[in-house]
Amino acid sequence: MEGIDRIEIDEQWAHSAVVCAGDFAFISYCMKNEGQTIENQIHGAIDVLESRLSAAGLSLESVVKIDCLFKDIMDIQYLGAIIKQRFKGNYPSRKAWETKFLREGISFQLDAIAYKKS
Repeated sequence: MEGIDRIEIDEQWAHSAVVCAGDFAFISYCMKNEGQTIENQIHGAIDVLESRLSAAGLSLESVVKIDCLFKDIMDIQYLGAIIKQRFKGNYPSRKAWETKFLREGISFQLDAIAYKKS
């Protein structure tokens, strides 16, 4: 399709980590630091998000929405302080929920939508 860019395509899992369509970029499966503390996993997911945003010519300031998936929803208590530190006042809207993950050691995953001026 014209006007849609797909970045970091994974043929095995049949998905694109970043899809830029019109004025928006959709970023998925941001996770890192499996088996480490929840704080390290949240920071790691944001690191991956930043890397994927950069590949699309964007930054954390562009993020308008994040979906936070937790293995244990009570770990949400760590999220606010990390969001404040990493997003520096440019807070996206967000939603969080508890889910099961395919692999052991994953406690957090982040998906995002970013605004991309055309």
